[in-house]
Amino acid sequence: MNVSSLIITTPVEYEETVIQLINENALCEYHAHKDGKIVVTIEAASVNDEVKVMKLISKMQHVISVEMIYSYCEDELEQERDKLELEGKIPDWLNEENAKAEDIVYNGHIKF
Repeated sequence: MNVSSLIITTPVEYEETVIQLINENALCEYHAHKDGKIVVTIEAASVNDEVKVMKLISKMQHVISVEMIYSYCEDELEQERDKLELEGKIPDWLNEENAKAEDIVYNGHIKF
């Protein structure tokens, strides 16, 4: 399951209207608002489902923009970790509680 937080931007005079639309449509959970910014969270089965919800919200009346601020993909994270474990690519230090940041060796390339 994916959990994400979004900021919905709307003209201040339409904040309450947009919040009402959000609550009526049950696409996401409303948390707070201030100065035309509305904070909501969404839960979805996949990234594609998250994008679908974001598109639906962006098409609501009086919505100027929808921005994803945070996203957590538990299932996908576990799948990727399992792949790395099978390939033997997880370094030992990653599972050590007292690992130090300076022990991390980056083997990638900044352009990739």
